[in-house]
Amino acid sequence: MKTATSAGEAIFYEALQRPNATERQAYLRQACAGNVALRETVEQLLADHACAEAFFRESSATLKPPGELPTGSDTFVDESVGTLIGPYRLAQRLGEGGGGVVYRAEQEAPVRREVAVKVIKLGMDTRRVIARFEAERQTLALMEHPNIARVLDAGATEAGRPFFVMELVRGVKITDYCVEHDVPLRERLAMFQQVCHAIQHAHQKGVIHRDIKPSNILVTLQDGAPTPKVIDFGIAKAIETRPGDGTAFTANEQLLGTPATMSPEQIQGGADVDTRSDIYSLGVVLYELLTGRPPFDTGELLRQGLDEMRRVLCHVEPARPSVAAGDPRQAAILSGDLDWIVMKALEKERDRRYHTARGFAIDIENYLRDEPVQARPPSRFYRLQKLVRRNKATFVALGATALALVAGFGVSTWLFVRASNAEHQQTRLRIVAEEALSREASLRRNAEEREKISRAAILLSQGKPAEADALLSEESFRLTQPSLEATQVFHKLAEWNALRGNLRRAAQCLLALIQVNRFDENDQSSAATHDLLPVAPTLIEAGDIATYDRVRRESIARFGRSRNAIAAEQILKISMLLPTDKELLAAAEPLARVARDSLRGQTVPRGGLESWRCMVLAMFEYRQGNDQAAWDWAQRSLAFPIRETSRDAVSYFVQAMAIWRMERPTEARFLLQQGRQIVEERSKLPLVVSDADGSCWFDWFDANIMLREAQALIEQGPETRGPAR
Repeated sequence: MKTATSAGEAIFYEALQRPNATERQAYLRQACAGNVALRETVEQLLADHACAEAFFRESSATLKPPGELPTGSDTFVDESVGTLIGPYRLAQRLGEGGGGVVYRAEQEAPVRREVAVKVIKLGMDTRRVIARFEAERQTLALMEHPNIARVLDAGATEAGRPFFVMELVRGVKITDYCVEHDVPLRERLAMFQQVCHAIQHAHQKGVIHRDIKPSNILVTLQDGAPTPKVIDFGIAKAIETRPGDGTAFTANEQLLGTPATMSPEQIQGGADVDTRSDIYSLGVVLYELLTGRPPFDTGELLRQGLDEMRRVLCHVEPARPSVAAGDPRQAAILSGDLDWIVMKALEKERDRRYHTARGFAIDIENYLRDEPVQARPPSRFYRLQKLVRRNKATFVALGATALALVAGFGVSTWLFVRASNAEHQQTRLRIVAEEALSREASLRRNAEEREKISRAAILLSQGKPAEADALLSEESFRLTQPSLEATQVFHKLAEWNALRGNLRRAAQCLLALIQVNRFDENDQSSAATHDLLPVAPTLIEAGDIATYDRVRRESIARFGRSRNAIAAEQILKISMLLPTDKELLAAAEPLARVARDSLRGQTVPRGGLESWRCMVLAMFEYRQGNDQAAWDWAQRSLAFPIRETSRDAVSYFVQAMAIWRMERPTEARFLLQQGRQIVEERSKLPLVVSDADGSCWFDWFDANIMLREAQALIEQGPETRGPAR
């Protein structure tokens, strides 16, 4: 019964598109194909629609100007042109989809602009559909991307019909644009890459489109350049549905989407449809961009009924694009890499498709750059083909050398020397070829690791840090290139591991973080130094002192000329956690001078940042052996009115060690106990990213490190007194 209902809804929506009763009945005869129960279901839906239509015709008449009321022959009633819905005056009907009618409208307040207004159809005003449109408004509001139409507003008409307002996209569907303008293949692929990046953005926001098709990708001109925009996330569904938020409305058996572009798992009505369903639909769009037609004909699928539709989409392989193209010249262009790319996206088993839209786009970029694509087995012969194509001059020379050798041996022995030289040249070229193949393998590994990072970013956005962490290998940390996406992934995984006590893994993530975040080697700002703050204490707590020492020396070498007080403070903080040598202290002195100058004239810190800086200067002076100066700076830090933080604990420990070396043991033990009490009280609570008092998780690592040093110095006895040089 559920299957019949799902098929009935699909046929019902299609039947509403027919302009009159005669064509509608003809369509029903074909679509139902003698299935009496299915025909009765659709007829009942149409009858219910007619009743609802009559009701809304009466209740919405006040919205329409005189003379524009529908006649009895109307199939259904739309808002009339000129109707005012909120601040939007409907100016032109643009079209309709399965759930609503779209108008061009004019907004006069608070700003003047043209927008697109989508109003839910008459006869579909159920709670389920209203909930679907509410979810559409909310999910679209999450996204901000140049290739996605923005949602601007939402509400309900006076008759209670939901509507939402979107950016008006003046364009034509992507396939029509490419045909009308005879767009070359490379430009089509570049345009399709933009669509992939838009869908990737949506996926990272937790949104699946679920109805990607050419008519939902409009091409418009921006600054004279054709730009695709993805529209109508009307049947999008958030990947994570929060319990009780009213958005869990899609039943497993409900058919949402366009059959010809639906993935096998979507047509089966599974509840676990994920982002890879959109990958399949993107493959369908690319197929049509390359061949001029979809893999399966929509009309034929609908005529065959739901069961046959499922069988075709789940088990029948479409013709490869090179076969479907028809034209021999076009077939030759598509044969090979593009066939592999499209067919990988159209895999029936979703685990064998591209895992992310970004991975799909990367493989197209590989094709455009004549590099190996991920979609086919990387045989040595295939990689050699790619190598020859990119290095034609080298291999022409190689071929010429080989020919010269053959000719030389056939003509005369006096060419022996020349042949020998040619052999050496051949060896050199072979080495060049092998090195190029090695670079190919490296590029391939890098592409695979970029793909893993994108998949990890999606898993993190879905609240699955354990899966994201397990996905990354040793090569992921070593090969990943600088990018904002990688920066976010390693930052989140570092925190997640640190809070769970996985300090070695956290340190590994943090070391990778400072590498992928190095966009500008000349940047001396605090933004460039901030990521170093958790690295140093995590390495120490993980027991990797050698790496810690290397990191602090490299950091001082890189940022030692910074004039930014915050950056200077941060580098000093990570560098002074453990004792060091005179050379490093001398290199750190300019940073200490910048920090001191920023506090000139202050006896009590004016704010929290200044109090942290006083604490760091206390650490630096203590490492220098200036015990009285260390005491004074720590005292200034403790003078700040907000107390009981990791900053206070470190300040107490520095004071305790300094005054111990000044031979005042009783006071030293008292101060040690003051700081230890703060650390012990905090240790009773779970570690979190940031406390309310401003201490971050790694600040408590700092406090523990300084506590251990202070205990080792003071609790061993008076023989250890005196400044350590």
